[in-house]
Amino acid sequence: QVQLVESGGGLVQPGGSLRLSCTASGSFFVINAMGWYRQTPGNQRELVAHITRAGITNYRDSVKGRFTISRDNTNNTVWVQMNSLKPEDTAVYSCNAESIERWTWRAIDNWGQGTQVTVSS
Repeated sequence: QVQLVESGGGLVQPGGSLRLSCTASGSFFVINAMGWYRQTPGNQRELVAHITRAGITNYRDSVKGRFTISRDNTNNTVWVQMNSLKPEDTAVYSCNAESIERWTWRAIDNWGQGTQVTVSS
Protein backbone atom coordinates (compact mmCIF):
# COMPACT_ATOMS: atom_id res chain seq x y z
CA GLN A 1 0.00 0.00 0.00
CA VAL A 2 1.24 3.47 -0.91
CA GLN A 3 0.59 6.69 0.97
CA LEU A 4 0.99 10.10 -0.63
CA VAL A 5 1.42 12.99 1.78
CA GLU A 6 1.04 16.50 0.38
CA SER A 7 1.93 19.86 1.84
CA GLY A 8 2.32 23.48 0.80
CA GLY A 9 -1.16 24.68 -0.04
CA GLY A 10 -2.66 27.88 1.28
CA LEU A 11 -3.86 31.38 0.52
CA VAL A 12 -1.78 33.65 -1.70
CA GLN A 13 -2.35 36.94 -3.46
CA PRO A 14 -2.46 37.13 -7.25
CA GLY A 15 1.06 37.18 -8.62
CA GLY A 16 2.37 35.27 -5.64
CA SER A 17 4.04 31.88 -5.41
CA LEU A 18 3.48 28.58 -3.67
CA ARG A 19 5.38 25.32 -3.69
CA LEU A 20 3.52 22.05 -3.25
CA SER A 21 5.29 18.91 -2.08
CA CYS A 22 4.23 15.26 -2.16
CA THR A 23 6.11 12.25 -0.77
CA ALA A 24 5.26 8.63 -1.43
CA SER A 25 5.84 6.01 1.23
CA GLY A 26 4.82 2.45 1.93
CA SER A 27 5.40 -0.83 0.18
CA PHE A 28 6.25 -0.71 -3.50
CA PHE A 29 9.03 -1.69 -5.88
CA VAL A 30 9.35 1.67 -7.59
CA ILE A 31 7.45 4.90 -8.23
CA ASN A 32 7.08 5.64 -11.93
CA ALA A 33 5.35 8.78 -13.18
CA MET A 34 4.18 11.42 -10.73
CA GLY A 35 1.95 14.39 -11.27
CA TRP A 36 -0.29 17.10 -9.92
CA TYR A 37 -3.97 17.48 -10.72
CA ARG A 38 -6.49 20.06 -9.63
CA GLN A 39 -10.24 20.24 -9.25
CA THR A 40 -12.78 22.95 -8.59
CA PRO A 41 -16.38 22.39 -7.46
CA GLY A 42 -18.57 21.11 -10.25
CA ASN A 43 -15.67 20.45 -12.60
CA GLN A 44 -13.64 17.43 -13.55
CA ARG A 45 -10.16 16.93 -12.21
CA GLU A 46 -7.58 18.21 -14.67
CA LEU A 47 -3.91 17.52 -15.14
CA VAL A 48 -1.65 20.38 -14.10
CA ALA A 49 1.82 18.89 -14.55
CA HIS A 50 3.33 15.45 -15.02
CA ILE A 51 6.85 14.09 -14.74
CA THR A 52 8.22 10.69 -15.66
CA ARG A 53 10.82 8.87 -13.63
CA ALA A 54 13.36 9.97 -16.25
CA GLY A 55 12.41 13.60 -15.72
CA ILE A 56 10.36 14.25 -18.84
CA THR A 57 7.74 16.87 -18.04
CA ASN A 58 4.36 17.84 -19.42
CA TYR A 59 2.18 20.83 -18.47
CA ARG A 60 -1.31 22.03 -19.24
CA ASP A 61 -1.14 25.07 -21.48
CA SER A 62 -2.52 27.52 -18.92
CA VAL A 63 0.37 26.93 -16.48
CA LYS A 64 3.26 26.71 -18.92
CA GLY A 65 5.96 29.22 -18.04
CA ARG A 66 4.53 29.72 -14.55
CA PHE A 67 4.64 26.25 -12.95
CA THR A 68 7.64 23.93 -12.70
CA ILE A 69 7.42 20.29 -11.68
CA SER A 70 10.43 18.40 -10.33
CA ARG A 71 11.13 15.22 -8.41
CA ASP A 72 13.63 13.35 -6.28
CA ASN A 73 13.59 9.66 -7.14
CA THR A 74 15.66 8.69 -4.11
CA ASN A 75 13.11 10.11 -1.71
CA ASN A 76 10.05 9.53 -3.92
CA THR A 77 9.10 13.17 -3.69
CA VAL A 78 7.57 15.47 -6.28
CA TRP A 79 7.21 19.24 -6.12
CA VAL A 80 5.45 21.84 -8.17
CA GLN A 81 6.68 25.41 -7.94
CA MET A 82 3.79 27.72 -8.82
CA ASN A 83 4.69 31.31 -9.71
CA SER A 84 2.63 34.23 -10.99
CA LEU A 85 -0.48 32.64 -9.52
CA LYS A 86 -3.86 33.76 -10.81
CA PRO A 87 -7.32 33.55 -9.23
CA GLU A 88 -8.22 30.90 -11.81
CA ASP A 89 -5.51 28.66 -10.32
CA THR A 90 -7.66 28.33 -7.20
CA ALA A 91 -8.48 24.65 -6.71
CA VAL A 92 -7.82 21.55 -4.66
CA TYR A 93 -4.51 20.18 -5.87
CA SER A 94 -3.89 16.44 -5.62
CA CYS A 95 -0.73 14.45 -6.06
CA ASN A 96 -0.75 11.33 -8.22
CA ALA A 97 1.86 8.59 -8.44
CA GLU A 98 2.03 5.32 -10.30
CA SER A 99 3.64 2.62 -8.19
CA ILE A 100 4.85 -0.79 -9.24
CA GLU A 101 3.88 -3.44 -6.73
CA ARG A 102 6.53 -5.75 -5.35
CA TRP A 103 6.47 -9.34 -6.61
CA THR A 104 3.44 -8.87 -8.90
CA TRP A 105 4.86 -5.92 -10.90
CA ARG A 106 1.33 -4.58 -11.13
CA ALA A 107 0.98 -0.84 -11.80
CA ILE A 108 -1.20 0.97 -9.27
CA ASP A 109 -2.56 4.50 -9.44
CA ASN A 110 -2.26 6.34 -6.12
CA TRP A 111 -3.72 9.66 -4.98
CA GLY A 112 -3.01 12.09 -2.18
CA GLN A 113 -5.72 13.62 -0.02
CA GLY A 114 -5.55 17.00 -1.76
CA THR A 115 -4.47 20.43 -0.61
CA GLN A 116 -6.36 23.68 -1.11
CA VAL A 117 -4.74 26.48 -3.08
CA THR A 118 -6.59 29.79 -2.99
CA VAL A 119 -5.42 32.78 -5.01
CA SER A 120 -7.22 35.90 -3.87
CA SER A 121 -6.58 39.47 -2.84
